[in-house]
Amino acid sequence: MRYKLITFFSLALINLTAFSQSSQPLRIWFDRPAAIWEETLPLGNGRIGAMPDGGIKTEKMVLNDITLWSGSAYDANNTEAAQYLPQIRKFLLEDKNDSAQNLMYRTFACKGKRSEGNQGSIAPFGTYQIFANLTIEDLNINAKTDSIGQNYRRELSLDNAMVSTQYFCNGIHYTKEYFTDFANDVLIIKIKSDKKNSLNFRIALSRPERAKVETTANSIRLYGQMYDGLDSTKGMLFESCLKIKNSGGTVSAESQSLFVKGAHEIILYVTYGTNFRESDFPKSLYGKLAKAQSQNYAKLKTNHISEYQKLFNRTHLELSGGNKDYLPTDERLVAFSKNPEQDPAFIPLYFQFGRYLLIGSSRPGLLPPNLQGLWSNTIQTPWNGDYHLNINVQMNHWAAEVANLPELHLPLIDLTKSLVEPGKETAKVFYNAGGWVAHMKTNIWGFTAPGENPSWGATNTGGGWLCQHLWEHYRFQPDADYLKEIYPVLKGASQFFLDMLMPEPTHNWLVTAPSSSPENGFIMPGTNKGVNICMGPTMDNQIVRELFTNMIDAAQLLHQDSALCRQLQETIKRLPPNQIGKYGQLMEWLEDYDETEPQHRHVSHLYGLYPGWEITPATTPELVQAARITLDRRGDGGTGWSRAWKINFWARLGDGDRAFKLLQQLLSPSKVKSSDYKNYGGTYPNLFCAHPPFQIDGNFGGCSGIAEMLIQSHAGYIALLPALPEGWKDGSFKGLRARGGFTVNLQWKNSRPTEAFIYSVLGENCIIHCSDNKTISIKDDSAGKVTFTRNNANEITFPTIAGKTYRITFE
Repeated sequence: MRYKLITFFSLALINLTAFSQSSQPLRIWFDRPAAIWEETLPLGNGRIGAMPDGGIKTEKMVLNDITLWSGSAYDANNTEAAQYLPQIRKFLLEDKNDSAQNLMYRTFACKGKRSEGNQGSIAPFGTYQIFANLTIEDLNINAKTDSIGQNYRRELSLDNAMVSTQYFCNGIHYTKEYFTDFANDVLIIKIKSDKKNSLNFRIALSRPERAKVETTANSIRLYGQMYDGLDSTKGMLFESCLKIKNSGGTVSAESQSLFVKGAHEIILYVTYGTNFRESDFPKSLYGKLAKAQSQNYAKLKTNHISEYQKLFNRTHLELSGGNKDYLPTDERLVAFSKNPEQDPAFIPLYFQFGRYLLIGSSRPGLLPPNLQGLWSNTIQTPWNGDYHLNINVQMNHWAAEVANLPELHLPLIDLTKSLVEPGKETAKVFYNAGGWVAHMKTNIWGFTAPGENPSWGATNTGGGWLCQHLWEHYRFQPDADYLKEIYPVLKGASQFFLDMLMPEPTHNWLVTAPSSSPENGFIMPGTNKGVNICMGPTMDNQIVRELFTNMIDAAQLLHQDSALCRQLQETIKRLPPNQIGKYGQLMEWLEDYDETEPQHRHVSHLYGLYPGWEITPATTPELVQAARITLDRRGDGGTGWSRAWKINFWARLGDGDRAFKLLQQLLSPSKVKSSDYKNYGGTYPNLFCAHPPFQIDGNFGGCSGIAEMLIQSHAGYIALLPALPEGWKDGSFKGLRARGGFTVNLQWKNSRPTEAFIYSVLGENCIIHCSDNKTISIKDDSAGKVTFTRNNANEITFPTIAGKTYRITFE
């Protein structure tokens, strides 16, 4: 299946050539070195990452590896939990939610040291961590003298996945180039001067803890072992090696550093990795190093760009109007937040930056991007840099399919499959249930138990939400072999909910219990007590209903489990429906409670609007209105990722201007350190999203939100420009994908489509929704006229042949 996927998209690239690429480069740039980490420029090839700060006297570069984790696999399942489940449920049935929550704090959470209050670096849960720091010190510059360079420029090219720095200092013109090689899997750094024998540097590798450093004549080796949280010697092993190729001058080792003297050009080759899934990893690392060193620099650079662009160049977006690329990016960000209409080109830059980050932090066969993607600069990464399953890791992948990077969805799919076996034990121990479950967060060690704090850790639909991604990957490109591969995962997740659902007394609905609406609380009626634990929160009902529906479709497609399908169908009928509350809002819980925090960052009960698809203007207009009221009551503030989610909500509601307002707020400059989520959840100077601190999900959610404004396909048809903002009157996109196996190019003028090209991967019927009764014509790629039908809902249906491109003109 996966090889077929790559082949299909190669064909798509050949056929989708209708629109020319813009000559405007996509770049993030500064006219000074980075003063803070949030100004450094991220490089990554899906496995290794680097963030050079462009320093003149001393350059510090943070290195990362997507697999480097502390901690280890351990049994977090509390074997005594299940005996308290009946009493917890009894309290809930008696509306004693506070008693249920108090009992859960004592009995119904993971056991052991857990994640120690998001301090996983000292616990078995572990944390994603910095790999090392690479320091490059210019010995020509006296720290006491002025070391500010002239004509300084530091730039990340999204087109080439390269960072470059250049400046004059002390009469020398320096140029530096850096890339995490997509072809050879090695970090490459080239430093050159315009004066012969003028380069004099000290180069060192270091790590804040648990590492040793050795040097030889022209190499540095850094190696060590992570803390496993159990005081044993089973922590993850890691190793790095740096070698230098110099033109002119000499290289020598002293005091765990390398010294370059009198060179006019040097190339650094840095390889690093861990024993994650590879016991003899040093052999692989040194093999990559030798291969890279055997090639000349021009070839390394050319091959790197070629491999990267196979992914990046699939998609293009252009909006007509002004372009303030002449401003350094931090200044451009400020200008855009004040006057976005003067710089519409900033939107394609931000969209492509999201795609760039996904390409840089995801690679098939490894791990998905975590809360910080690939890029962490500390030992104790915020929130452990783990995988939060109540939205965050899912948001990381919302753009993967539509933005034409489907193979980068596979690491998340693989992570989901890896949770099945540990999740079976958790389902049994906590709920006396079959199937498998995952709660609010996980790590690379297969953690599936509830979190240590039931107020947020009791959410038990994390696995069900992950299953949506398995199904979405199928919906965008149906494939029977892949469906067979994921079918046991869907079935196991469904079985868990069949076993754990219980009837509530008022309507005899089947509900999850105990559970919570992620991280939000409500006021118990007649009291001033705020609690989180409940029965059947709205998001749970939406996820379970969607999971069961997808499972039925999968079973019927594979002609399996007819009896199970009947059971699922009957259970769906007894799931709580979406309800409208006293304010006209979509209710978040079974009862019409008031929130403890009305403007809470999570809007979990709108899962069915986005990323789900059960709330649509055509099928549920009353719920659409309730969703609008919900969003108005929640407000437009929040953390970075919360604002990104709201962009996607408003796009699904067809309100492009409101979606753009949220996008503008997401792209507001953020203070680096602030706990004021409502005012400072925006964007850092290097365009990283601010939770704060940095969390990458907002970048990915913003990217998907832009795509959702331009194309939607969740409702059974392709909607072109479904939520186009007023300011995007003229533009084009290339290579966005739609469910059912279609890839789309589109041009529009005066906010109306003028021409589209649709490539059919599978040869299915294509359905397009037109917003008005415009006359259209359709031709295939041999200029033959294609017959189509139009229904009363302005849906155009026409047949396609696999591998053909269809041109649609709108008159």
